[in-house]
Amino acid sequence: MNKLIVVNQPEKWNFLIDNITVISSQEYLTNPKFSQLKKARIFNLCKDYSYQSKGYYVSLLAEAREHLPIPTVKNIVDLRALKLVRIVSDEFDDVIQQSLKSIKSREFTLSIYFGQNVAQKYKELSSLFYKHFQVPFLRVKFSHNLKWTIQSIKAISESEIPQEHFETVQIFANQYFGKKRYDTPKLSNYDFDLAILVNPNDPAPPSNPKGLKKFLEIAEKLNIYAEIIEPKDLSRLSSFDALLIRQSTEVNNETYAFARKAQQEGIAIVDYPNAILKCCNKVYMAEALNNANIATPKTVIIHKDNKDKVLKIVGLPCVLKAPDSTFSFGVKKAKTEEEYDGLVTEMLKESDLIIAQEFCPSDYDWRIGIIDDEPFYACKYYMAKDHWQIYNWNAKKKNDQDGEADCLPLEEVPKTVLDMAIKSAKLIGKGLYGIDIKVVDDHPMVIEINDNPNIDFGVEDLYYGDKVYATILLALKSRLE
Repeated sequence: MNKLIVVNQPEKWNFLIDNITVISSQEYLTNPKFSQLKKARIFNLCKDYSYQSKGYYVSLLAEAREHLPIPTVKNIVDLRALKLVRIVSDEFDDVIQQSLKSIKSREFTLSIYFGQNVAQKYKELSSLFYKHFQVPFLRVKFSHNLKWTIQSIKAISESEIPQEHFETVQIFANQYFGKKRYDTPKLSNYDFDLAILVNPNDPAPPSNPKGLKKFLEIAEKLNIYAEIIEPKDLSRLSSFDALLIRQSTEVNNETYAFARKAQQEGIAIVDYPNAILKCCNKVYMAEALNNANIATPKTVIIHKDNKDKVLKIVGLPCVLKAPDSTFSFGVKKAKTEEEYDGLVTEMLKESDLIIAQEFCPSDYDWRIGIIDDEPFYACKYYMAKDHWQIYNWNAKKKNDQDGEADCLPLEEVPKTVLDMAIKSAKLIGKGLYGIDIKVVDDHPMVIEINDNPNIDFGVEDLYYGDKVYATILLALKSRLE
């Protein structure tokens, strides 16, 4: 297997490692030879893993290319939420207390290099932090009141390693990169208790009030206790057996924290944190679909070095997408070169990578609902009135914000559309997805893979009725079994 160390500036890399190539993050993200590379292990040692930075995209695109990144995107996102760090570290709290018991001060900083510390006595503790977070250079700050608690945790860059540690860290590096394997880490009459996460202030909720009521009604018929919970109820999640997310998902909102905590505690989930991470990023989706040879509109990942060449590929008008755009938020259409230049300049201020797609007009998009690799509903979503998208958030009248929809039996869906939807969902893994597909000149093309798709009363359930809700609830039950 190829091993690549990815850093921001290879010329400043100070460690001598045999038989491993050191490349820049820019090269890994933009050089086509790396997107075509098979069987690669990517050691992401970028100085910054913040959301939509180059460090973030190195791990994200590595997963899309089916490379094996360390750290994964899940590791990176987990690290940003101290709440999640504390949930995870509670598992080895006894080791924390035992390892730090002889320290006399009220504060302590632990630097972890490739899973080790320069002091042998912190070897077990350092190994546990690395096992759970998989970040090569890590710094954890503790404070002591009645017991030692984590105050902060962050990835550090090579430049932040003290000079006096370098000789030891070089030894750790050789040991680390020489490895062949890298380890990755009720009393009632109801069958189980289900929490349904809903945000009352969600601008585009994935289920309308009647849809939520249906989930509760069908759950009761299936002998499932179901309760609506809100973002403020994270501390209550442990009292449930299963979690159904019916709030718009984003990496940076509470849905990811709920999904991650549920996963950590063995609670059945729809949908998994991995699905949120991947489906919420259009850059990942473009790379993954291309890698799997699934047809899409002509698509280019834009960065500062290629923005002047994109229109030769996708043409005008074209569609520009922010990586984390949902429900048509952050999706723009450029009709002229001037519009393109202005929009791209603004969007690249928010993210190092964005998406440009060929504009493929159609009267409607197919939406195929998939649960655990099986289709269970099909809709035609028509474009909003006098608009090129399904949603028009700038419409003057609320009734004109979204287009009409038809719900049809799966037997009436073209086989090419159905097969493409199933294949696309399998890229993400088991879960609940809505696959959006356009058919242009008899050729189907995937537009989006949506985690947490709409299940609205009177729309997605119009043909199959209660079976739509029961299918999702029974999927949760099968996870528990």
